[in-house]
Amino acid sequence: MQNRSTVLVAESDPNDREAISLALQENGYRPLTAENGTAAVSMISSLCPDVALLEQDLPDIEGLEVLKAVRQWTRLPIIILSSRRNEKEEVRALDMGADDYLTKPFGYPELLARIRMAQRHSVKMELGDAAADGILQNGDLIIDLIRRTVTSGGKEIHLTQNEYRILLLLAKQPGKILTYAEIIKHVWGHFAADDRQILRVNMANIRKKIESDPANPKHILTEVGIGYRMASSPRNDTVPPEDASSSKKVQ
Repeated sequence: MQNRSTVLVAESDPNDREAISLALQENGYRPLTAENGTAAVSMISSLCPDVALLEQDLPDIEGLEVLKAVRQWTRLPIIILSSRRNEKEEVRALDMGADDYLTKPFGYPELLARIRMAQRHSVKMELGDAAADGILQNGDLIIDLIRRTVTSGGKEIHLTQNEYRILLLLAKQPGKILTYAEIIKHVWGHFAADDRQILRVNMANIRKKIESDPANPKHILTEVGIGYRMASSPRNDTVPPEDASSSKKVQ
């Protein structure tokens, strides 16, 4: 089973919210739902969805205000859903950082196409020509960003949502050291506690799945007391081990 993209559906109408969620689920996405803007901001910051669908006419905070708030810390693809066709509002939404603007009523094939387009655009903006075909490769480790599949040594690897996010974050920036705090913030949310033990457990699981020798990893390397980095080019030499006691916090 491939790792599914999570899509936040911030929609005030319960019937529309349920119907959109069902369409997403039937097409391989994992929907999250919010009935107002406050919940949407909270869920974007804590659950880090891959895409957000924001209804413009949310009951407490309009969709564009949610967009403005979350654009302070995330570039996740955001599509505004509106019940009225308004060119000025659409232009405003795009200028504020929305990836797309869709007017109701719309068909679900069109919505799904818009989501895929927003995801491809996000990959292109973040990685440029480095992943023009939606593929990241590090030696025998291959990540398909569109299908959200991971293979290592020709074998498909099954990762949890958080494991996939950690791996992808590092793979997007090979050679760059990412601190424990940076990884935790990206995976568990903007306001997540700095719980490094959870990160270490996830990292150990990732290495068991993608490394031929988890004790001497060639893809994800440890920078002791700092964080992790993806090797610029995979190697087989020994890297520093994890901290002597997995139960101790790094100060």
